[in-house]
Amino acid sequence: MPKTTIVTAIPYVNSTPHIGNILTTLSGDVTARYLRMRGQDVFSVAGTDENGLKIKEVAEALGRDPHEFTAEIAQRFIEIFDGMGMKFDKFVRTSLPEHRAASQALFAKLQENGYIYTAKYEGWYDVSTETYFKEADLVDGKSPDGNEVRWVSEENYFFKLSAFGDRLLAHIEANPSFIIPETRKNEVVSFIKSGLMDQCVSRKNNGWGIPVPGDESQVIYVWFDALINYITATGWPNPGWEEKWPAEAQWLGKDILTRFHATLWPAMLMGADLPLPKHVIAHAWILLGTEKISKSKGNVVRPLELAAETAALAGCSPAVAVDVVRYYITATMGYENDSTFTYEDFHKRYNSDLANDLGNALNRSLAMAHKFVDGIVPDAPVEAEVLEAITRCKTAYEEAMTGFRLERAANAGIDVIRFVNKYVDTRAPWALAKAGDPALASVLRSMILCVRAAEGMLRPFMPTVCDEVARQLGVAPSADWSLIGSPDSLPAGTVLNEPQPIFPRIDLSKVPAPEKPEKPEKPKMEETKKPAEETTGIITIDDFAKVQLRVGRVFEAEPLEGSDKLLKLQVHIGEEKRQIVAGIRANYSPEDLIGRQVVVVYNLKPAKLRGTESQGMLLAATDENGGAILLQPDREAPEGTQVR
Repeated sequence: MPKTTIVTAIPYVNSTPHIGNILTTLSGDVTARYLRMRGQDVFSVAGTDENGLKIKEVAEALGRDPHEFTAEIAQRFIEIFDGMGMKFDKFVRTSLPEHRAASQALFAKLQENGYIYTAKYEGWYDVSTETYFKEADLVDGKSPDGNEVRWVSEENYFFKLSAFGDRLLAHIEANPSFIIPETRKNEVVSFIKSGLMDQCVSRKNNGWGIPVPGDESQVIYVWFDALINYITATGWPNPGWEEKWPAEAQWLGKDILTRFHATLWPAMLMGADLPLPKHVIAHAWILLGTEKISKSKGNVVRPLELAAETAALAGCSPAVAVDVVRYYITATMGYENDSTFTYEDFHKRYNSDLANDLGNALNRSLAMAHKFVDGIVPDAPVEAEVLEAITRCKTAYEEAMTGFRLERAANAGIDVIRFVNKYVDTRAPWALAKAGDPALASVLRSMILCVRAAEGMLRPFMPTVCDEVARQLGVAPSADWSLIGSPDSLPAGTVLNEPQPIFPRIDLSKVPAPEKPEKPEKPKMEETKKPAEETTGIITIDDFAKVQLRVGRVFEAEPLEGSDKLLKLQVHIGEEKRQIVAGIRANYSPEDLIGRQVVVVYNLKPAKLRGTESQGMLLAATDENGGAILLQPDREAPEGTQVR
């Protein structure tokens, strides 16, 4: 029987993972758990990326053997994944022999099919991210990520990526859900249409990495071999790999989608005559404040530490606290837009979703059942409005998971609980009991069935918590998705256990305020009062000098929700990233803007448009219909350059 394979982008083993870089792996785990409940034979995969030159250099600087060093760090990842409740059927380490064999086999297959050739490579190499850059890509002599680069000039192997542009576009058009979400797909299409360049896929053998088959003087470029891990996990090229490939879902972060997972990787598979994954899902980043959580910046929140802090602060069990972190990360996940982590929001969400909603619904349902029906599920029909509400939430959940929208699925699971809490207030079981109303039995069974349904729907996100919910309900943990919401999942006569709080509330008044890093004040434009007698609008050079104009480059663009005129842009201005809202939607589509240079009023006071902050303004001329014509340099200018 073919398996449903779920793969996740493998993290680079250069530091202990934080909540930002476990998001991908956790998303794969949640997806796999859900599909197993749907009865699918799931094969889930994770791993670590270990062949980078940087790893070797760090190991040598520490006086360590690279093999021992990578094994030690990979074990840290495994322990953290395991500590966060993530379970996988296969864990691929790219430094192991099986991956070496698969990588060399794929490289040789591409050579055989005429897609690998040799040529001289000259350019800049960022060791930190193991990425090659053109001269035009550099910013103040550094990589776009701000890392030091070194000049490389050597004979290397190249992959004919340029040969796959039309085939990639045709595949994307024929398979609308190949790239998720839609905004990311638009970025990929724009990138491919701008022209794909052949990629250097090897470097000089410095004693670490996978040798090019037949040429020990070169090793396969780390990004090239890391992508191959997905089929390494299936056992390719050995017999039986077809049962596990193509993958149903391939999870990754948005920053590695366009250049690698949506162009280079599928082109490699096409070149080797192998099927492409069915869905490539790129989630957005988790920000801490206004910056991406990053090991290099040191602004990290570590998942197990966050769980331990939560257990101590709330008084819940450590295992429950782990599920709290799992739930929060996925329930607030960004797709089109980045999500922002704050301790304040984390604590509030714990109280609202888990303590107030889920915990309260479980406790009051069990307490009233013990008080009014001796703690036994009554033999009475479930009320129709309750069955309809559960079905509605379950359908929303299924639709969300079809599109891999984990945050919407989590919300649908909590919506069942929100419904039952309102239902209890409306139906007032205490009043029915006092009046001797025979409807009491149906109301109580309906209440408990809602909690049972939520236990099943939230299980992929919070498996330990849902085990405890099932225990208190006196039933086995939900394993069959089709039974969720059915009265058969909560048989009459089931003996209910006494309610025990799972989520003690966090007293927000006693939570110490987190230290906030000082932020430099944004430059403010001084108001110039015009003398009453001036009527010509003429300004002096000193007046003009107060306006700072700089060159930026748009790297993300999307319509602003709720407006048919505004676009929300993310713009690089030198080393800074800014969000700018511009009323240019009538003249420009988002895909027209990605990668384009623009002129920005840099020191304009931030303003909110439709509730979204805009940190600057684009310069534009006006056409004959009053529409915008964006201004841009007539040739490429370094981003951040001042316009005079």
